[in-house]
Amino acid sequence: MNRLKSLFVPRRPVVAALALMAVALAAGSAQAAENGKFRVGIVTFLSGAAAGPFGVPSAHAAETVIDALNKGLLPAPYNTKGINGLEIEAVIIDENGGATKQVEEFRNLVERQKVDAVIGYISSGDCLAVSPVAEELKIPTVFYDCGTSRLFEENKAPKYSFRTGLDAVVDNVGAVRYLADTRPKMASIAGIQQNYAWGQDSWTDFVETTKKLRPEVKVVGEQFPKIFQGQYGAEISALSVAKPDVIHSSFWGGDMEALVLQGNARGLFDGRTLLLTCGESAMEHYKDQAPNGMVIGGRGPFGAFAPKNALSEWLRAAYSAKWNEQPVYPSFKIVQAILGLKAAVEKAAAAPGKQPDADKITAAFTSLTFESPSGTVKMARSTGHQAMQGIAYGEYYFEGGKATLKNVRSYKDTCVTPPEGVNGQDWIKSGMPGAKCD
Repeated sequence: MNRLKSLFVPRRPVVAALALMAVALAAGSAQAAENGKFRVGIVTFLSGAAAGPFGVPSAHAAETVIDALNKGLLPAPYNTKGINGLEIEAVIIDENGGATKQVEEFRNLVERQKVDAVIGYISSGDCLAVSPVAEELKIPTVFYDCGTSRLFEENKAPKYSFRTGLDAVVDNVGAVRYLADTRPKMASIAGIQQNYAWGQDSWTDFVETTKKLRPEVKVVGEQFPKIFQGQYGAEISALSVAKPDVIHSSFWGGDMEALVLQGNARGLFDGRTLLLTCGESAMEHYKDQAPNGMVIGGRGPFGAFAPKNALSEWLRAAYSAKWNEQPVYPSFKIVQAILGLKAAVEKAAAAPGKQPDADKITAAFTSLTFESPSGTVKMARSTGHQAMQGIAYGEYYFEGGKATLKNVRSYKDTCVTPPEGVNGQDWIKSGMPGAKCD
């Protein structure tokens, strides 16, 4: 337990400071609706178990990039000030509290804070709850991280909702392809997932893909603890008894870090592979408390998996100079969402300094292609509202006091993504027809 506390305590003052900043910004911004600025609601976890490893890096990255955009300090094609010459004003909201609260907070952002757009949401449950409200209130809303495939399966004709990140189908097809390439002797798998849409979808996608790519592999166990449970003694015992070759988990945030610490301390990962689809987000914090050879992903080409380009080099340098650590994949993803919004607004604008209305912004965002620290982003799925990119996985090692990635493999978008208009789970179950991996 002391080892677990040591991981989280240093980040609590930062979370508290961000929460205070959010309150201050919200209080001030309510005074004026039309102030000649482009006002953006930013929603991420500033408190709770998901804050330190996930929400805080996102908020830090948002602050870093918005400040730089307002000063015109980003590399091309984003080296113009603000959004279409308008200063960006952020209203930062804490995502903690559940879906009902987030719907209320979303309405407040639109109706009282008078934001021009909303960027946010880590929890899949929050995304599913907020998306129909975004359509009702007709406000451009960019989901930067949540991964449930249901987002645009339940909202089949979105107009105002966009997701610039990837979904669980891509995560898990990529994960199985990586295991098939690197673990040819894998004979059995088990999983531990948070018991809600994200965890359930992730496990289904992983198991069904395994059945198609490695049909001889047996499923020997599955655990579904409640989200943010924090203690996993019973689940670790059950997985130990099952003795799988590979343990798959879509855990994220504090749950993920707790699972790694508790499982490693009890020898759960001795002689077997732990695969974390969200594992890169804590890469700088595992140190020697995680098993070497653990397979981790960054939910796309983000964080340590990002390509080397002018924007990724800028983000790494600016973020580390300001926050004294490297940006992880949630940081890259929120920056991607902000840059996508900037690109859409400027495409829609009639002239510099002019702000297009919501319908023109969403029309410009639909099927948009734009550049980001993760490379080129194509809004090519869900009739132009869902991003399409490749994904990478690698193995975590802590050597010489430094976290490193080894045996990294990348899979291009056409290898891990269903065709436009095709349900992801149906595509997997039918054998992923049309996948192009060469």
